[in-house]
Amino acid sequence: MALTITEALAELKTIQKRIDKKREYLMTYLVRQDGIKDPLEKDGGSVTVIARERQAIADLQTRHVAIRTAIQKINQSTPIVIGETTKTIAEWLTWRKEISPGAVAFVNKLRQGVVSARTQAQQKGWGVVMAGQAAAQPSDVLVNIDESALAQEAEQLETILGTLDGQLSLKNATVILDGL
Repeated sequence: MALTITEALAELKTIQKRIDKKREYLMTYLVRQDGIKDPLEKDGGSVTVIARERQAIADLQTRHVAIRTAIQKINQSTPIVIGETTKTIAEWLTWRKEISPGAVAFVNKLRQGVVSARTQAQQKGWGVVMAGQAAAQPSDVLVNIDESALAQEAEQLETILGTLDGQLSLKNATVILDGL
């Protein structure tokens, strides 16, 4: 049966719920006193049912691993193009999780640092000079970064993140996993 990534991710949640229910069920019949009738006698007895359910859990776990592996394989080979940048789904996911939060925070911190320095300089009556310009007074504060480029970088990061979410949703809904 062919599955999209979205369907496979939903199946993973279902598999985990089934495993949890089976484990809970097994705990109910794990032990009993010898003098009490086996409540699972009609199904082959507690020992048989427990063994069968443990095998079912193992089968579900095998299916879970197969789905995760198929998703990883497709993520490693399926490209997404955002602007002029092409990366695989796996690369974009890593970038979004591990790189983008720091990049966004750093750009915002840079912007806030310039605004703060500008405000303090103006409160003290000092001039603020943009990068590449000459200061009129020794007390003038030099801004050593292109604020326009910084604003564009912040906007570009937000655009990439927004576009990426849409592209990931699209790929998850349309890319078919092989071998499942």
